[in-house]
Amino acid sequence: MNNYSFIQQILHRTVLSSKLIREIMFDFEKSLFSDDEESFDDKHVFVAGLARSGSTILLNTIYQSNQFASLTYEDMPFILAPNLWSKISFNKSHSNQKERMHGDGLSISTKSPEAFEEVYWKTFGDDLINRKKFFLKFIALILKKNKKLRYLSKNNQNIRRISLISEIFPNSIILIPFRDPRQQALSLLNQHIKFSKKQNKDTFTRNYMKWIGHSEFGLDYKKIHSSNIKYLNELELNHWLEQWYLTYKTILELSEKYTEIYFIEYESLCGNPNVWSNIKKLLNINPDLKHCFKENKKAINQVYDDEILDKCDEVFGSLSFKSFGK
Repeated sequence: MNNYSFIQQILHRTVLSSKLIREIMFDFEKSLFSDDEESFDDKHVFVAGLARSGSTILLNTIYQSNQFASLTYEDMPFILAPNLWSKISFNKSHSNQKERMHGDGLSISTKSPEAFEEVYWKTFGDDLINRKKFFLKFIALILKKNKKLRYLSKNNQNIRRISLISEIFPNSIILIPFRDPRQQALSLLNQHIKFSKKQNKDTFTRNYMKWIGHSEFGLDYKKIHSSNIKYLNELELNHWLEQWYLTYKTILELSEKYTEIYFIEYESLCGNPNVWSNIKKLLNINPDLKHCFKENKKAINQVYDDEILDKCDEVFGSLSFKSFGK
């Protein structure tokens, strides 16, 4: 986003900042590219979880199987009109790989999949009458553009709507990656500080993240759990540990109801190749797809309360016990 020209920034603002424009673009897309009978395999894959869990590298690796359609950077800013944009876009070249703003070593290009699905939910999520029907149509349009039968999503915000996704796609597979709470909370804290500083200096970066619904950290951070929380200071590790605890405790409880939820322990995914082999079997993807997961531990220098860490460790133990593929 920091490489966008002035004209590109204006285009993104025009298309993404207005709910009315997004709705109009989706209406155009549906009228021009929807078939009377949509045909696709509904065994789609949704990667969701608290940010900094390894969800992006998991998304990228699954996407390399070439068996899924997903939103990519080349769909920006016309997220709700991917077929129309692919027809009228003048920029058919693909940029070279560049490290993303997170500074975590992950590189992206215009062909990289990303969590732009939240643009749909920002537009139609409150439309209780049409959101399910429109989401089915939206996924069908992405599949049509990419000539695929299965959809792959990575959207951390979907941890708020697991029940809804399970209702819309009962045959879907929902992967919930998680990491050691100390490491994941520290990474969230560091990203929160990093992006807050960046957004203070760059208004477009802040607006861009708001437009795409990226509120996991930064100046416009929205807590997943905001009621009855003890640790309010977002610049302390305790806050992020508490959010980790409340988030994964809630998903653990949901997993008793929804059999399509699979917990993926990132440390095991990195250290045990059998985990990745079992995930490939679960998803029915190329068995030769390479294992490329690496663990990156940081020293924990921040002060934290033993009380919240004990709660996190208890949930982590339950998640680890249920973790798929070990």
